[in-house]
Amino acid sequence: MSAPNPDRVLTGELLDLAVRIGAEAGAILMDRPAELEVASKSTAIDVVTQMDIKVEAYIVKELLAARPDDGLIGEEGASRPSASGITWVIDPLDGTVSYLYNLPGWNVSIAAKDEHGQLLGVVTAPSINSTWWATRGGGAFFNGDPIRCNEPISLARALLGTGFQYDIAHRDKQIADIARLLPQIRDIRRNGAAAVDLCHVAMGALDGYYEHGLKEWDWAAGGLIAQEAGARFGIYGQEPYEMTLAAGPTLFAQLEGFLELR
Repeated sequence: MSAPNPDRVLTGELLDLAVRIGAEAGAILMDRPAELEVASKSTAIDVVTQMDIKVEAYIVKELLAARPDDGLIGEEGASRPSASGITWVIDPLDGTVSYLYNLPGWNVSIAAKDEHGQLLGVVTAPSINSTWWATRGGGAFFNGDPIRCNEPISLARALLGTGFQYDIAHRDKQIADIARLLPQIRDIRRNGAAAVDLCHVAMGALDGYYEHGLKEWDWAAGGLIAQEAGARFGIYGQEPYEMTLAAGPTLFAQLEGFLELR
């Protein structure tokens, strides 16, 4: 009998850790306080609540208890270099505005990367009873079942997800893109949480997804899940118009051209 692959064993241990912490963080968020303390970040409509901060602190505490030498990148400020070669990329509450309005679909996004890129991703959305995960080269899963993106899909039959930047000064280009797209596609959906949108591409609940202005913690887990489900994934341009795109290969090529990304 051959010895187990040490890299695969490590990835499995990291995945188990991320799934556990994601579920625990999601449970904390489901215990929603009657009143949320809301503060602004980059703009007046880009908000953070006490729950974003509380949950990131919990995730960081649990990760470092298990992996004290790992690095961290978190939306709410967690940052430390890695001494182990593993860095965790955390969005403790992706979809804060949905959470603020008590709408479903917000999630906890936890990813890990090494020197080769994204190693694993876990997206936990307890308000819709959904957990997605993937490991590099290991496929993508939804609530334990393997998933694949829709392929082939043409632009004319595509159901797309998108979102809008919090800085309204940067929305003109997004409005122009939608105005050009709407006559060409099946329809557009706005779910309000990038990680879940990417996971919906992975499982075929959306045919494609694009959005300007995402940060690494928005796409780190969901982007890997989409790729492991057979989708293509790309990031183009420079901030603040940096574009994230995910779709099955056929539609991805059409959207690249239509959105003038190549």
